[in-house]
Amino acid sequence: MISFESDYIEGAHPAILKKLVETNMEQLSGYGADKYTESAKEKIAAACGLKEAQIHFITGGTQTNQIVIDTILKPYEGVVAAATGHVAMHEAGAIEYTGHKVLTIPAHDGKMKAEELDSYVSDFYADGNHEHMVFPGLVYISFPTEYGTLYSKKELTHIYTVCQKYKLPLFIDGARLGYGLMSSQCDITLPELAKLCDVFYIGGTKTGALCGEAVVFTKNNEPAHFVNLVKKHGALLAKGRLLGIQFDTLFTDNLYFEVSKNADRLAEQIKKAFKDKGYRLLLDSPTNQQFVVLENQKLKELEKIVKFCFWEKADDNHTAVRFATSWATTQENVDWLCSVI
Repeated sequence: MISFESDYIEGAHPAILKKLVETNMEQLSGYGADKYTESAKEKIAAACGLKEAQIHFITGGTQTNQIVIDTILKPYEGVVAAATGHVAMHEAGAIEYTGHKVLTIPAHDGKMKAEELDSYVSDFYADGNHEHMVFPGLVYISFPTEYGTLYSKKELTHIYTVCQKYKLPLFIDGARLGYGLMSSQCDITLPELAKLCDVFYIGGTKTGALCGEAVVFTKNNEPAHFVNLVKKHGALLAKGRLLGIQFDTLFTDNLYFEVSKNADRLAEQIKKAFKDKGYRLLLDSPTNQQFVVLENQKLKELEKIVKFCFWEKADDNHTAVRFATSWATTQENVDWLCSVI
């Protein structure tokens, strides 16, 4: 059965597997102290336009979100996120497990608004009892959002301005960063995004790697003894070469961006097929995740022949579902799905 269930259901891009095999018998230092990891860092820093970038590789998105947030926040602080943000919804309480509360503000198609963030922080400090409350200490957004939507350069600039006003670091979850940057509706580049935040990560797990995320601290601002803290969280990979080699490959010959662009292009074809047949979209996502509202009976018929992901109930008779393309999605499979639609 062909699956559009998620963007990490395949293994790794063939170029990565080839490089892992080619380097398999090389004797390399552990914990990321190897030439391939160093090369990957240099290539990522160049792509970000940041000579001062401090880059670390962590195996997965949940570990990355938890470690970055926990190491930046003080014990009395929490992280501010949109109500639909990944750390608020689908992180199994991983942030709260470290003792830090996720502080939510309204979401609009997955995004937070700068003015609502400003009001939230302003109202917190205006409260005479705020010493008895969890302080906002960090702002979290994702690019793209959980709903595949994008912040414009103007929106991101406004959010970062609010963060700077209150001296709150801005952390961008880039689990699907490539799919966001390569969207036809994206008006921001990787170097521009890097300048409009304090830390972000480049997702590999969902964009061609077997596993791995590249954390980028953009202002020479990584927490003290960060590697020590990563190990304390149980997330320091002894064979760090496995992550370094993968990102070195992804950032050679523009591979990361090319495979992301292909996924977005195919997702647009799926969206058009549903729209042409009169189906309603939950929202208009310009990236690799497409959200369609199906009548429940149609959903039961469709799930017999193709895999997709439940998203949320739209009403008693309709359900919103997600179809996701990835770096590995083929034109042949999309053509088949469009014919089924």
